[in-house]
Amino acid sequence: MNRVKLPGIVIAIVLTAVATGGCGGKDAVANRIHGATLTIYTSGPMRGASRLNAQAVLNGEQLALSQARGRVGRYHIQLRALDDATPQGDEWDPGQTTVNARIVMQDLTTIGYIGDFNSGASAVSIPLLNRNGIPQISASSSAVGLTSNAAGAAPGEPQKYYPTGIRTFARVVPDDTVQANVLVDLLLRQDCRKTYVLEDGEVDGEDLASSFGLVARSAGLDVVGVQAFPPHATSYAPLATSVAQSGANCVLISALTESGAPLLARQIGEAMPEAQIFGSAGVAESTFTDPAYGGIPLGLDSRVLLTAPALGPDAGPPSGKAFYAAYERRYGPAQPFAIFGYEAMNLMLAAISRASDGGKEAVLRSKVLHAIFDTTDRRSVLGTYSITSTGDTTIRRYGVWRVVDGNLVYWKTMIG
Repeated sequence: MNRVKLPGIVIAIVLTAVATGGCGGKDAVANRIHGATLTIYTSGPMRGASRLNAQAVLNGEQLALSQARGRVGRYHIQLRALDDATPQGDEWDPGQTTVNARIVMQDLTTIGYIGDFNSGASAVSIPLLNRNGIPQISASSSAVGLTSNAAGAAPGEPQKYYPTGIRTFARVVPDDTVQANVLVDLLLRQDCRKTYVLEDGEVDGEDLASSFGLVARSAGLDVVGVQAFPPHATSYAPLATSVAQSGANCVLISALTESGAPLLARQIGEAMPEAQIFGSAGVAESTFTDPAYGGIPLGLDSRVLLTAPALGPDAGPPSGKAFYAAYERRYGPAQPFAIFGYEAMNLMLAAISRASDGGKEAVLRSKVLHAIFDTTDRRSVLGTYSITSTGDTTIRRYGVWRVVDGNLVYWKTMIG
């Protein structure tokens, strides 16, 4: 996978696709969907270490659609899943993400898009789908710059993602400012006197590391080093030794699992036998925690804490507990992002219904988009929330998870 930080080759790919995709003036945009079938697309990496959480998001979407009997009034709703990973890379790929977005753009039955799973992939798909006015909801992309120019965003963000000047992207997951606040508070409570941050250079990992650093400085948390680690290395022992020599007693790994995070955590644990290890939401999955999936050794469990936006079944509203029960009956235990896939689909279906008077009237993408951004005090499995004018959720709760015998175990809720 090409790991160039946006803007760069990824933006070049997007602009090429726009130039060749026939996305001209307003007349080229299929606003009204004709016929009785509406298609919702979803995209995520179905290969590699992130596949379990990405599959869980898809499972949550399928569960929500099946509970709605696949319909909104007279309209039949079909879900089409796209893989944005490639066999060669086993992780999301900007070229494949572009191909997927063009499939979505060319389908005249497309009413919405749930994705992308990774923030880097969303940075590719948003400007493409924006050209066609396609409503987009992400269950997991949390990079600050996708919606805001707040601290942690890169120059030109978020304007460069919306060439039409109209916002078309919303998310049901809190942005990385929330996660950063929770992590800083958590590390202070865990007596982290000196903290070292290791990030993988991915959009998700780098964005959170940047947000964390800004919050840490204002909160008085001593960050003694921030360093990007090379993904897919065969050994991180020299890096681990260097981190140990910094005097840090806590290490934050801000990364995607497939970048090499399990090996990095193991070797950090060996070089720093007394240190606590913290992980961002990008590693809150079984492929990081469970040695059976290539994750960390069981002996490291007691020293690891992970943050993820999901709460445990008993920590949310009754509808959340019902979701976990229904999900487990159909698919088995849920990975942390499953409930966000479920809510992303339910939000999309609710917007379609509101935009079409319960499926009685013609469906226009513009009306569905307006309905998403008009979401106020929505009661959901995640709790009650609204969607802001920037496309962000008002939810600021975050979960802290322990690792026990290779399994993610919910510990407590924190507010960011």
